Amino acid sequence: MRPPAWLGSGTLARDLALAGASLAGGLVLYALGWQPQIRPNADAPSALFLPPLLAMCVAVGLRRVAPRTSLATGTGALVVDIALGGSLGTILIYTQVLYDACVYGPPRLWRWLLRVTIGLSLVGAVVGVLVFGQWRGVAVGVPVVLAGLLPVLTGISVRQYRDQAAAERARAEQTARLVELDRRQAVSAERARMARELHDVVANHLSAVAIHATAVLSVPGLDRGQVESALRVIRESSVQGLTEMRQMIELLREPGTSGGSATAGDGAAMSEAVTARLAEADRLVERIRAAGLAVRVRTDGTPGPLPVGVDLAAYRIVQESLTNALKHGTGEAELTIAYQPAEVVLTVENPVRRGGAGLPGAGAGLIGMRERTTLLAGRFTAGPRDGRWRVRAALPTGEGR
Repeated sequence: MRPPAWLGSGTLARDLALAGASLAGGLVLYALGWQPQIRPNADAPSALFLPPLLAMCVAVGLRRVAPRTSLATGTGALVVDIALGGSLGTILIYTQVLYDACVYGPPRLWRWLLRVTIGLSLVGAVVGVLVFGQWRGVAVGVPVVLAGLLPVLTGISVRQYRDQAAAERARAEQTARLVELDRRQAVSAERARMARELHDVVANHLSAVAIHATAVLSVPGLDRGQVESALRVIRESSVQGLTEMRQMIELLREPGTSGGSATAGDGAAMSEAVTARLAEADRLVERIRAAGLAVRVRTDGTPGPLPVGVDLAAYRIVQESLTNALKHGTGEAELTIAYQPAEVVLTVENPVRRGGAGLPGAGAGLIGMRERTTLLAGRFTAGPRDGRWRVRAALPTGEGR
């Protein structure tokens, strides 16, 4: 059975209840005549043993709120009781006072009590040997060990156990906080990665749609063939953008949550989205050329296999750079892919449109390219150079080291 809430651990009511129970037990021993103990023939009236007993019970009630005061009160009551001849009830209650002082008092208090009780035990044993003249006199120190040293050692053991439990709880809470912090950082990093992927997947297609739609609306006198050509580019870019967005969403979903079984076509599409790599830059360039950007491609060095992260980042950087050239340039760009022993270097240059005219942008593309490069411990620069806009990214491949 559980005690009522008002008698729960750590409450003042529980301390007072313990003090009352100690007083009741002491009165029972007093009624049985278990005093005096140390000097059986003492002439002190029995009523004189009651004030030390009452003071000792008060010390028990103060055990948690004032450990030092409790120990001082109990020690004073014990000294008076022993001076009267010694009462078994008072001595037994004092063991509780010593125990509580070690458990609830400051660390300095239990260290001091340990030294004192050990010293008194040794002194009692030595005095007993000297008085009785034989080794059996060591028994004089036994009561000090039982009533003093053992309660102190028990209190110290419980104190250390509680301190260790508190340290383990604090360590567990700190671990939980670190886990939560790691989780939040992982979520933040994943959100940033998703933002980069969605921007790079969709931005170039929407830019092509916007450019051709603007041309159709702003250029008067277009014949039907020109309009159909622009609409064809708009349709192809829209379909491609929707396809890649759907593939990205499918990749972000948990397996088995797509609402049905995956088809072979869906698997191929997802595989293509996962394995977008620099070797497929030719198809990307063809799409950009169809959107109206004249791209010259130059490859230096011998193409070779790249790490998956480097391959994907290189493809996305090329895609975003050419998209920016289409949006803000004059209609031409130069792409250079240099395969070097320890890195692959991507350079995209295009003339800058005068007056800054072009499609609006929020700068997320440059931020995404810089983040991709930084995550791979590479180098990234972007800005005007000799009247042209130049993007350069060097991505380490982990070879040649």
